[in-house]
Amino acid sequence: MKVLLIEDNKELAASVHDYLAREGYICEVSYTVNDAQEKLHLFQYDCILLDIMLPDGNGLALLEFVRSENIQSGILIISAKNALDDRINGLESGADDYLTKPFHLSELHARLRAIFRRKKLDGTNIVTFNEFILNTDTLEASVNGTVLDITRKEFDLLLYFLVNKNRVLSRQSIAAHLWGDYTDDLSNFDFVYQHVKNLRKKISAAEGTDYIDTVYGLGYKFNSAKE
Repeated sequence: MKVLLIEDNKELAASVHDYLAREGYICEVSYTVNDAQEKLHLFQYDCILLDIMLPDGNGLALLEFVRSENIQSGILIISAKNALDDRINGLESGADDYLTKPFHLSELHARLRAIFRRKKLDGTNIVTFNEFILNTDTLEASVNGTVLDITRKEFDLLLYFLVNKNRVLSRQSIAAHLWGDYTDDLSNFDFVYQHVKNLRKKISAAEGTDYIDTVYGLGYKFNSAKE
């Protein structure tokens, strides 16, 4: 999962960032509305953690921006205990959930996972397609009943393909989704090719169909129509 945390309390932001990183997520941080808007223009995120009170504006205005731009990220509002009106307004404006400060990081994690399941996985932790079964709780992927010996990045890559079936995914978008927006400055994305190659090899070893097509000059597509 790729998360954008919008929070001006740098100590809290560091705690959330480090916790989510240990859980294997890509977590990027914005401390202001302006920086968050720039990131949201350039990159895609599965979920947004949104503080209401920010130094250069109100988080609710940023929420309206997200919805007006048709950004399909899940949104979890982080608010102070006494900000009931802001939480209500946020939910009515399209936020998926809210969490009051202070909170336990484990609860934050659980809320994020629940939003991701609802938004991306139809409310389940099991993703299936033909001979593929992925469990997002255990991070296990199986093909034809054989559990694949894959890395966390390869699991996330396969899940990214399945969630975006039949869409052309550029090498840059794959890199940014799995490794973060710092990859925007890289001169090439050969490491994406290597991960795709390794994933294909492991799927073939389990006698699975290689649905991953190379779209030359652009990237890759998980072709669900392939027999």
